[in-house]
Amino acid sequence: MKPLSTFDGPVWRLLPDALLDTPAEPARAPVGRFHHSGQIAAYASLSAEGASVAIQRYLGDRIARKLVPMWLKSDCVVDERGNKAASVIWQDICANGLRSPTWVFSDAARDAGAQAMLYSSRSRPELDHVVVFDPACLSFVGPATSFEP
Repeated sequence: MKPLSTFDGPVWRLLPDALLDTPAEPARAPVGRFHHSGQIAAYASLSAEGASVAIQRYLGDRIARKLVPMWLKSDCVVDERGNKAASVIWQDICANGLRSPTWVFSDAARDAGAQAMLYSSRSRPELDHVVVFDPACLSFVGPATSFEP
């Protein structure tokens, strides 16, 4: 397990219009790259470009989204950037009824008391994302802007 560190900086989320009033709200899907079994996870990116890259797989749902600038402040963050095992295509694994190997990292981070975990983009490793386990660490800085894929 990597040591906990601090993070105090901007992050970006791409959210449907229906969630703009609650931008720190966690993901609604029952499972995701770093959450399962009722766990809380709010996904964001460390850049607007990273948010655009992260959402590409989901754009087939045709839901209009806005880019929402936020601020993450936490003293308890695990940094898994550069760990390729944390950035595998988890959806195909779960679709086959298997446990996502990415959950090992988020479960360990949660067990260590982390409020968030940084990780690298799978398709663009120079871009970074964050999963926030404690959305109280997120605050809206706005304004939300249009997003065109």
